[in-house]
Amino acid sequence: MAEPILEVRGLVKHYPLTTGVLFKKQVGSVKAVDGVDFTLHRGETLGIVGESGCGKSTVARMLVNLEKPTAGVIRYKGEDITQLTGKALKAVRRNIQMVFQDPYTSLNPRMTVGDIIGEPYEIHPEVAPKGDRGRRVQELLEVVGLNPEYINRYPHQFSGGQRQRIGIARGLALRPEIIVADEPVSALDVSVQAQVINLMERLQNEFDLSYIFIAHDLSIVRHISDRVGVMYLGRIMEIGTDEEIYDHPTHPYTQALLSAVPVPDPEAREHRERIILAGDVPSPTNIPSGCRFRTRCFKARERCALEVPALAVPAEFRLTTGPAAHDSACLFAEEKQVVPPEETR
Repeated sequence: MAEPILEVRGLVKHYPLTTGVLFKKQVGSVKAVDGVDFTLHRGETLGIVGESGCGKSTVARMLVNLEKPTAGVIRYKGEDITQLTGKALKAVRRNIQMVFQDPYTSLNPRMTVGDIIGEPYEIHPEVAPKGDRGRRVQELLEVVGLNPEYINRYPHQFSGGQRQRIGIARGLALRPEIIVADEPVSALDVSVQAQVINLMERLQNEFDLSYIFIAHDLSIVRHISDRVGVMYLGRIMEIGTDEEIYDHPTHPYTQALLSAVPVPDPEAREHRERIILAGDVPSPTNIPSGCRFRTRCFKARERCALEVPALAVPAEFRLTTGPAAHDSACLFAEEKQVVPPEETR
């Protein structure tokens, strides 16, 4: 496996809840992210999936320093970037760029495409001399599959898929090493989603990129990711290779998510097991004791309310070398093939 380029340890983001106007008093906190650990290797795509509100986008914003973590460490090439300021932080930001979820609101409607893609060069003028920026922008438009002559057009003159290509071109402008893609295709039509995903795969090889790919669509994540982390209520519940997660899931939450993946074959759909979770996702202001998934889990026992399961290889799989031997935060982890392998590809 390639060397780690990004290491996240104990990442926490709590938003305070206060009362009062003049004299504010903290009465609690929203635990959006509550202890996330993962490693991204050079040239790898790490997919992060989970229900809406589980903390995926908050993790993304902390990785690019749009949000300051409450606690934890984010190491880029061994250096903790949460402690950086000024020029040192600016230099790191050049190498970690972001593609946003909504292609309609992430582009300034008052700026031309040339200005939008070329704006990073104003912040990092050492990347491209002033007289060379127009040519660089046109090259980037061509790289993402758009006509270079569109350089003077405005965002409203493009479709959703074209706008997302512009957002990707902007992310590539500084030749970063890591791109954090926060649900980059969720606002697009299915046919356009495939085009953008294929484009991102091609660019990864062409520019030697490492991706953090955040999404809620399990089929898309499997298509592009080398490894997958499943989040629930601010923490990663299970993480492993795409084969380990999709074909050999051991956490009940992962198994429930996979059982909801649409299957095109009517016969297979009729015979597969559907796991229905009870209740609603608990509030991030009042997280259950012990395992945070226990209030909805079909395997929950008394022990689950008392112990917080660690994200590690479950005890029953530690002496094996099979695909079930991957990190899973469950006290009663058990391998269960929910959907046949060929049906989730």
